[in-house]
Amino acid sequence: MATYLDRILAAHRAMAQAETRDLDELARRAAACGPVRGFEAALRSGAELGVIAEVKRASPSRGSLASALDPAALAGAYQAGGASALSVLTDGEFFSGSPSDLAAARAATGLPVLRKDFTVCPADVYDARCMGADAVLLIVAALSDSELAELLGAASSVGLDALVEVHDEAEAERALAAGATLIGVNQRDLVTFDVDGARAERVGRALPAGVTRVAESGVRGAGDARRLAGAGYHAVLVGESLVTAADPAAVLRDLRVPRSQAVGN
Repeated sequence: MATYLDRILAAHRAMAQAETRDLDELARRAAACGPVRGFEAALRSGAELGVIAEVKRASPSRGSLASALDPAALAGAYQAGGASALSVLTDGEFFSGSPSDLAAARAATGLPVLRKDFTVCPADVYDARCMGADAVLLIVAALSDSELAELLGAASSVGLDALVEVHDEAEAERALAAGATLIGVNQRDLVTFDVDGARAERVGRALPAGVTRVAESGVRGAGDARRLAGAGYHAVLVGESLVTAADPAAVLRDLRVPRSQAVGN
């Protein structure tokens, strides 16, 4: 039986196969875009756990979360609550997102923005830069080693940071071998979409000092934030609990707990 990820990747790879634009021209356009805001640097600054606050309308597992959200207003609330960065879903078919959501959220704040999507080819990277992203998501489970290396190189060539997402120690090893310096540990199982709250702590032990660490999925409040900060994480990526909150800025402020001194590595 196909998983959520299988179906999503099949759709994105089909779009990549149908791509007819000139890749060199896309790369030139991306490289000529305005200055980026340092995404990875923003997660390492300050004495508190960083929060990547997500603009997310829906998900395949949960359905509609906040279909009528105003990305600019939500981004402004996130900035007021102390977010370090934004994550914006741009996948339309499965997450009801769009590039216009990213553009609106970025224009409303001074925060760096991650394009949260399923990056499978260099054109996806260059498109992220052109739509205003400061970082791109690369999911190790979705990519071969050669694709991961190629996409990391494409991101670097146009000034983008790359959040490299892993789910277990083997994927963490692959990410490190490819040269990733910013690694997100997703606590959500790719097959069932269930959350394992101990996954980030377990996989985090396989990450060497010097890597910027982000815990993704299943972060519900200050207790989770304190646990992950104590495990050496620089930041958490939070979506559902923020977009469904009556006061997302207040929820976000509760997540800004002191970081572990070990994070300074």
